[in-house]
Amino acid sequence: MNGLLVGRSAELARLVRVLESAATGTAGVALVGGDAGIGKTRLVTELLAQARERGFHVLVGQCAELGDALPYLPLADALRGAEPAVSAAAATRPLLGQLLPGMESAPAAGLTQQRLFGSLLGLLADVQPVLFVIEDLHWADRSTRDLLVFLSRMVQAEQVCVVGTYRTDDIHRRHPLRSVLAELKRLPTVTSVELRPLESGEMSDYVASLGKVNAQELGLIVSRADGNPFYAEELFAAMTEGDSLPDGLASLLMTRVEVLSEPGQRVLRAAAVAGRRVEDELLREVSGLPLAEFEQAVREIVSRGLLRVDGYGYAFRHALLQEAIYTDLLPGERTRLHADFARLLTVPAELAHHHLAGHDLAGALAASAEAGRLAERLGAPAEAHSHYDQVLALWDRVEGAAELAGESRVELAFRSAVTAADSGDNHRAVVMLRALPPTSEVNERLAYYLFETDDPEGAVEAAERAVEAAEDQAALSRALATYARTLLWGPRHQEVEALTTRALETARAAGVKDAEVGALLTLATYVELQGDAARARKLVETASAGHTGNLAMDLRARFHHARIHYEHGLMAYAAEVADDGIRLALDTGLKWSTFGTDLRFLRFLIHYATGEWDQAEAVAGGFPVRVGTLPEAILSSFALFVEVGRDLPAVESRLSWLRPFWSDELAVYMSRGLAAEHALWHGDPAAALDHVLAAMAPLVAGESGAVRLAAVGLWALAELGTTEGADELRSRARFAVDSGPVGQRGSLGPEGLAWAARVEAEWHRVHGRLDVELWRKVVTAFDYGFVYETARARWRLAEALLAAGDREAAQAEWELARKAAEQLRAVPLERALLEFGRRARFGGDGGGEGGLTAREVEVLGLVAEGLTNREIARRLFIAQKTVSVHVSNILAKLEVSTRTQAAAAARRLGLLT
Repeated sequence: MNGLLVGRSAELARLVRVLESAATGTAGVALVGGDAGIGKTRLVTELLAQARERGFHVLVGQCAELGDALPYLPLADALRGAEPAVSAAAATRPLLGQLLPGMESAPAAGLTQQRLFGSLLGLLADVQPVLFVIEDLHWADRSTRDLLVFLSRMVQAEQVCVVGTYRTDDIHRRHPLRSVLAELKRLPTVTSVELRPLESGEMSDYVASLGKVNAQELGLIVSRADGNPFYAEELFAAMTEGDSLPDGLASLLMTRVEVLSEPGQRVLRAAAVAGRRVEDELLREVSGLPLAEFEQAVREIVSRGLLRVDGYGYAFRHALLQEAIYTDLLPGERTRLHADFARLLTVPAELAHHHLAGHDLAGALAASAEAGRLAERLGAPAEAHSHYDQVLALWDRVEGAAELAGESRVELAFRSAVTAADSGDNHRAVVMLRALPPTSEVNERLAYYLFETDDPEGAVEAAERAVEAAEDQAALSRALATYARTLLWGPRHQEVEALTTRALETARAAGVKDAEVGALLTLATYVELQGDAARARKLVETASAGHTGNLAMDLRARFHHARIHYEHGLMAYAAEVADDGIRLALDTGLKWSTFGTDLRFLRFLIHYATGEWDQAEAVAGGFPVRVGTLPEAILSSFALFVEVGRDLPAVESRLSWLRPFWSDELAVYMSRGLAAEHALWHGDPAAALDHVLAAMAPLVAGESGAVRLAAVGLWALAELGTTEGADELRSRARFAVDSGPVGQRGSLGPEGLAWAARVEAEWHRVHGRLDVELWRKVVTAFDYGFVYETARARWRLAEALLAAGDREAAQAEWELARKAAEQLRAVPLERALLEFGRRARFGGDGGGEGGLTAREVEVLGLVAEGLTNREIARRLFIAQKTVSVHVSNILAKLEVSTRTQAAAAARRLGLLT
C-alpha cells in the first residue's frame, strides 16, 4: 500500500527544481532525510516518475544493513537493474563491468578506486540526462560514501541529478554518515530535504486514500500513527484484517506476521536473516520446505503485502518489517539460520557476515580474508582494510589461521596498513606499520606515509632503516628511491644525486620499473633545481617513455615530463606530452585523479601561454565555479588567467566562491594574484596591492612565486604614484632569483626570468623612469612563446619609446600589441592600448583600408546601417563586449567621437560601398 502522495508538495517541488536544473546542464545533488517510515521512498518514487517523463535515464540502488562488508552495493544494484542502453554502456567500462554479475575483475594497475569513480562519472556523462538514486545511505559502506562525496563535488555542468535518502533517527553522534552529511550540506551543489511528520489533516487525507474507514477508525489511526505514513498503513491493514492494535510499531508489525501459517512464518523468518532482499532459490533452500509448500507460503506472504516480488527474488515492503522480525528471532534460531545461509552462499563478504553471526569463527576468518582481497581488486580500500582487521581480530581465536587466510599474520597486517593508507588514513597506516617487524618493505612504506603526513625527519629515519634492512635488489631499489625522495627538499638534498644513481642501477638490474621511474623523477627535480634544465628534460623523457604497470607513477611521469618542458619554454613539445598524459588519464578513468587533474590544468596553461585562448576558455569551463573543497578551489583559480585576461563576467562569481579558501597558500597565491590584476584593470590599484601583499605573506623566502607577485605589486605602486614598499618587493623577487627555495641559485626557466626582468622594469617605472632597454629586455624575455605577456610588455615598451621621443618605434610596438590583444580578445589590454593610442594620437595600424582591419570595416558597415552593438553582435556571432572594443578602435583610428561621424568619415574616405 503506497497511497497517494499527501503533504509533500513543497518537498517534491524542491527535488523537481534540482532535476530541472540538471536538465539544463547544472548538475545537482539532493539528500532526503527523515524518520523510518516517513515516506522517503514514496517521495523518491514520484520523482523517478517525473524524471522518466522528462526523458531521464534512471539508476536506482539500495544499501543493505551489512556494514562495510559489501563495497559499492548500491552502485552494483543500480547497474544490475539499469535499462539495456545504460547496462551496455557500463559493460564497456571494465571497472564498472566488474560489478555486474558474471564479469571478471579488472586487472590491477593502481588507483583502482579513482579509476572506478572516474568511470562512473564518464558513464553518467555518456547517458545524460540521468537521475541516480541511492536509498538508505545510513547503511552505506565506506566506499559508497566516498563515491557520493566524489559525485557531489565533481558533477557541475552535466545533466546529472544524484539523490540519496537516509534515516535521520539512525544518525547518532558517531554514525559514519553524520560527518559526510555535514560536509555535503556545505557544498553549493547539494540540496537538503528533511521530511517532517504529516499534520493531522494531511494524515487524515492519506488514510482516506488507503480505503474505506469510518470516522472513529480514522481518528484512532491518525492519533496512533503520530504523522508516520508507514505506521498508518500498518494500522489500517491490521484494522481491515480485524487484528488488535497493540502499542508500538514493532508489536503491530509482529501481529501481522503472527496471523500467517506456520510455513509462512518460517519463510518470513528466513527472509529476515537474509536481509532486505533474498533470491527465491536461496530462500527455498534455507526454509527447508518442499517446493509446493514453499510456494504456497510465499503466495500467502505476498498477498498480505509483507514481501513483494523483486526480480528473481523477494524484498520486504519496508526495512522496519525486516528489522522487527529479525529482532524477534530466538538467539539459537538466528544462529542456525545464519549458518544455513553461510552454507549456501559464495560471495566472500556475505559469507563472512553470516559466518560471524553464526559463530563460525574459522569460516569468518577465511571468508573475511578473501573478501578483503576482492575489495582491493574492486577499488574499495576502506572495505578491504575492514575485512583484514576482522581477520586480525579473529587470528588468536582460530587454529590454523595462516592456512585459512592464505598468508601469514604479518603479511596480512601489512596489507591492512596499506589499504588503510589507500583509503586516506595515513595515521592508522603509520601506527600499524610501526607495530610490525621492521623489514625493508615495512620501513619503505612507513617512510612514504610519514613524508606524506609532513614528518620529514621521521620519513628520512624510516627510509634509512629500509635501505639497511633490504634483503634483495627489488626491496633495495624501492628503499633507495624513497630515501632520495625524502631528502629532496631538506638540508641533505646534496645526497640526492648519489642515492638516485644507486637506486637506478639497482632497479634496472632487478627489473623494478616503478622504483626506476620514481628515482628518475626525483633526480630530474633535483637537477632542475640545480639549473641543469637540459639534463632534467632528458631524465623525464626517459621516465615517461614506457609503462610501469603503476598508473599513478605513469601519470606522474607524464605530468613532470610536460611540466619541465613547459617551464623551459618548449611549448609545442609540452603540449604533445600533456595531451598524451591526458589521453592515458581519460582511457583509464583517471580524469579527476590528482595527476589527471594536474595534466589538464597544465594543458590549460599551455593554451593560455601560446595564445590559444578560445581553447583555454573551453578547458576552463570545466573547472568548477561553485567550489566546496580546497582541491576544487585551486583548480578553479586557474580559470582566472583567461577570465581576467578577457574580463569575463565569471570573474566576480568565481572570486566570491574562492574567497573562503584564502587561508591556503596555493589558493591565495593563485586567486588573489589574479584578483590583483583584475583590480588593476578596473582602476583599483589599492585593492590590487592588498591582494599582492596577502598572497606574498605565506610564501617562504626564495619561492619563485614571489617574482610574478612582485611585478604585479610594482605595477600597482606605479598606478598609486608611490614608491613606498617598492624596494621590499624588488628585494624579495631578487632573492627568489638568486637563492631559490633550497638556498642556492637554480633555474627559473624563461617565464620566471621574464617576470624577473619585468620586476626591474616596473621598479624603475614606479620611480618615474620609463627605461626603453629594460622594457625591451622584458619583451624579448617573454617572446619565447608567451603571447599575452609579450603584448603587455610591448605596451610598456611603446610608452617608454614615446617618452624617449621615438614615436615611430613606439607606434610599431603599439600596433603589434594591439593585434595580439585583438586576436586574444583580451578586452582590458585592448582598452588600455586604445587609451594610450588616443593619448599618443597614433594613426591606423595598416591592417586594411583607412587603417581599419577587415573585421573593423565589417563592423563599421553595420554601424552605418544604424545597428546597435547588441544587434551587430548577433549578426556577426561575436560578444557584445567585443563589438564595443571594435567600435572604440574605429572611433580612434578615424579620429572621430560619435558613431554618426564614423559612418560619415568612412563614406568620405570611400571605405563603404
